[in-house]
Formats: sequence, C-alpha cells, structure tokens
Amino acid sequence: MALTPDPVQITRDPRALKIVAKSIYRELVDGGFGDQDVMALAGELLSLVASGVRSRREDEGEESPSS
Repeated sequence: MALTPDPVQITRDPRALKIVAKSIYRELVDGGFGDQDVMALAGELLSLVASGVRSRREDEGEESPSS
C-alpha cells in the first residue's frame, strides 16, 4: 500500500480530527481517566501508527524490484 494520497480522496472538513480528538478527550475525562492516562493513550496510538507505517514501508520494499 502506497503512502501517497489516493487520487479519489474523500473531502474532509479540516476541523474533523480536532473535533474527534476533543470528543475522545472529554469521554476519557468524564470516564475518570487522568492526564497521565490520556498521555499514555496518545503514546500508544502513536506507536500503533508508527508500526503501521513501518510495516507498509517494509511491504513496499519487498514488492519493489532490487536495484
């Protein structure tokens, strides 16, 4: 899977991710999670994203012909 954007990309409201993030944060706080917990969650999300990106790059490397 390529990391470049799909030419037929869905148009998103630029505020969408900020709104989702704020909603998740409020839900966590309302659920009794503290700042440390929210930071730990953010770290785990970043780790998952980094792992996914790394995996896709490795897969692309296997598909490309050797130079």
